[in-house]
Formats: sequence, structure tokens, C-alpha cells
Amino acid sequence: MNTKDHNEEEMKQSQNVQVEDEKKNEVTSESEKDQNTAEEQELTNEQQLQKELEEAKQAIEEQKDKYLRLSAEFDNYRKRTMKEKAELIKNGSEKTISAVLPILDDMERALQNAQKSEDVEAICKGIELISQKFQKVLSQEGLEKMEPIGENFDTDFHEAVALVPSQNEEQKGKVLDCVQTGYKLNDKVIRHAKVVVAQ
Repeated sequence: MNTKDHNEEEMKQSQNVQVEDEKKNEVTSESEKDQNTAEEQELTNEQQLQKELEEAKQAIEEQKDKYLRLSAEFDNYRKRTMKEKAELIKNGSEKTISAVLPILDDMERALQNAQKSEDVEAICKGIELISQKFQKVLSQEGLEKMEPIGENFDTDFHEAVALVPSQNEEQKGKVLDCVQTGYKLNDKVIRHAKVVVAQ
């Protein structure tokens, strides 16, 4: 092999080495780019997660604030309704008492006139009128008088104080007499009628 050939061979080898080096550099460069891109993407994902975390924290704070306000409002409402209920219980009878006061006035006048007057019939008539007025006021307030005579005995409305033998089959289990009147207030029994029942 002559020198020329030898030099050419060296040059080719040198070029090959250079080309390989360039390829290696390109591969290394691409690898570094991929790594940098991955790092940037990782950083972006991290930033995105951080942003989502901040938004979640803010939403939690808003919900917590809303809950505290709602809780305070409900507590105030509960206290207010308890106070109103206590006032209603305390002053609930005010309307009824106010309706009964004129009847009380009538009773006082009737008693004063009864002491002066000797007309028993007029006194009885006055008391009867006051009684009717009293019953009317009470019925306006929701009081209802029970009329149990002739009805079937019902423990929801009646209380048997005596049992008497019935004269015929039709009377069995029916109310024959009322010893004490029963009353309902707005369809709720507040006093059972004391009755005599046929057996």
C-alpha cells in the first residue's frame, strides 16, 4: 500500500469517525431535547396540579364560609321561633280572654241588678241571654258541645259512669243519658262526656 492510498484510508476513517461523532451528538442532542421536554411537561403537570389544589382550597374556604353563615342563620331562626313559641304559650289565651271580658261585664251587671230587682223572671231571662252569648263566643273560638244521647257508645268521645239494662235490643250499646257534657275544641276532645249506657 502506498502513501497516497494510506492517506485516503485515514481520511475515510477520519470522516467516518466524524460522521459517527455527529450522529452521536445528534442522538445525544435529541435525547437531551426529549429529557428537557419531559421535564417541562412534568413541570407543567406539577403547576397544573398546584393550580387545581389552590382552586380546591379556595372552593373549600367558600363552602366553609357558606356553611358557617347558614349554621348561624339557622341558630338565630331556632332561637327566634323558640322565643315566639314561648310568647304564644304565655299569651295564647289573650284572644279568648278578650272575647270573654264583655260577658264578664254582663255577669257583673246582672248580679248588681239581681240585688236590686225582685222580678225573678227578668233575672232568669238576663242570665239565659248571658249564657247564650257565652256559648256563642266559645263556639267562635272553636269549642263544640257534644250531644251524645241516642248515639252509639264510643270510648273516643264518651266515658261510661253507669250501665243500665236496656228495655229493647235497639237500645243496646247506646247512650241513654248524659251526666256531664263533653266538649271538643277544633275537633279534638278536651273533655269526654260522662254518660249512662244501655247494656
